[in-house]
Amino acid sequence: MLGTSTAVRTLGPADLDDVQRVLDRAPCLDVFVASRVHASGLVPSRLGGELWGYYDDGELRSLCYSGANLVPVAADPAAVRMFADLAARRGRRCSSIVGPAGAVLAMWDLLRPEWGPAREVRARQPVMRLDAAPPEVPDPKVRRVRPDEIDVLVPAAVAMFTEEVGVSPTRNDGGAYYRARLTELVRAGRAFARFDDGRIVFKAEVGAVTPRACQVQGVWVRPERRGERLSVGGMAAVAVHALRDIAPAVTLYVNDYNVAAREAYRRVGFTEVGCFATVMF
Repeated sequence: MLGTSTAVRTLGPADLDDVQRVLDRAPCLDVFVASRVHASGLVPSRLGGELWGYYDDGELRSLCYSGANLVPVAADPAAVRMFADLAARRGRRCSSIVGPAGAVLAMWDLLRPEWGPAREVRARQPVMRLDAAPPEVPDPKVRRVRPDEIDVLVPAAVAMFTEEVGVSPTRNDGGAYYRARLTELVRAGRAFARFDDGRIVFKAEVGAVTPRACQVQGVWVRPERRGERLSVGGMAAVAVHALRDIAPAVTLYVNDYNVAAREAYRRVGFTEVGCFATVMF
């Protein structure tokens, strides 16, 4: 049973230093939440959700981001119970629970009676990191996507998302939000692709970014071109761009059953540094 010295509350700009100390414990695991904190300064209107803090004996020990995703950070069993209780009382507002596997799966065990059933539970998603030049030769045809190429990028990105997540990102608003987010990444120089005859055959984006790490997402190879090692040279090129221009470490997480992708990332030089899980609704 939790003691009276524990508490959970919503955090704000005055808590920024304490929050950063928690995030600094695992900068290559907690990239998404750290990127939100870094970009917003915990100003609520810029955070895109809420950040909850778990305190024990007056010290901030754990965090949980509550927005489109529910994301625990450095959450031990006591923190998981308190975050799950708060989430249950507020009702499900997220499309997924994602983060370190132990905390996510424990949180889901507590939330399942209130929120279940899940559409899918991916219990093991290795987190991988690269912080040095890749040993593979980067594909010289992989480059940043230009703003005038967004109409070519969107169909490839929708195909990737639908294949990976199992639902289309266009189902609720016709894809307006998804297109806007892709446009934002393109303008920031964080969308990369190889174009052959005007069509994208490989693509990836750098989503979350902090001063210490960035996270690659949306890796996709056109189905009829799979087996040509495009992902190896493509990811090597993305890594070179990211390490040079974006952050000192590149991270990603991948489904454990995607053996081909995991092998491609290993060839590029990525090594496993943790394990995520995702519960999708």
